[in-house]
Amino acid sequence: MSGDAAALGPWAPLWVTLKVALWATVLGGAAGIGAGWAMARRRFRGQEVLDALLLLPMVLPPTVLGYYLIVLVGRRGALGAWLDRWFGIQLIFTWQGAALAAALVSFPLVYKAARAAFEDIEPHVAEAARTLGARDYQVFWRVLLPLARRGIGAGLMLGFARAMGEFGATLMVAGNLPGRTQTLSVAIYEAVQAGRDAEALWMTGLVSAVCVVLLVAAGRLLAPGHG
Repeated sequence: MSGDAAALGPWAPLWVTLKVALWATVLGGAAGIGAGWAMARRRFRGQEVLDALLLLPMVLPPTVLGYYLIVLVGRRGALGAWLDRWFGIQLIFTWQGAALAAALVSFPLVYKAARAAFEDIEPHVAEAARTLGARDYQVFWRVLLPLARRGIGAGLMLGFARAMGEFGATLMVAGNLPGRTQTLSVAIYEAVQAGRDAEALWMTGLVSAVCVVLLVAAGRLLAPGHG
């Protein structure tokens, strides 16, 4: 266990969970916002199939996603071998690997919310900005993104909550190393298996409380008339 984790003691899983969920939201959020904007921008042949693929992590069993990630970023995987050979980076059994797995499962929530938010913006708004000389990236940053902020914000909150609760994919990719990769979900499972009911109870209560707060906040962002 690292020095920081040892100092945190029983709070170490919470620290790991927050770190993993934060980075997962950053990664999944950036990808989800970009994909949502691209899919809302125009219609094209095969869009429904691509949309289904982007939403696939939402319905696939987490263990299947974890297996795909192991195949991809494992030491013998196409991307994992390249990262190890050229940069000495290994993602398996690390909190960074857990963050990548959590980002994958939280991505569809951000993508779906971002796409809906961008599609709600009237097309003439972007066209007016282009008429005034704004380039595509300026239209995105200065016009579309601010107008879609409520939907995107709600998606990011839902993505963070999903990343906090992720279990299967993160366990397969990052394992269960106390103080390093052990998140609250994994710690709860371990506590239940070991018969430490009081420990499991306070951890489940903590996760539940945080998720309720995030769901309420996301709902208020999406409520009609919210400024």
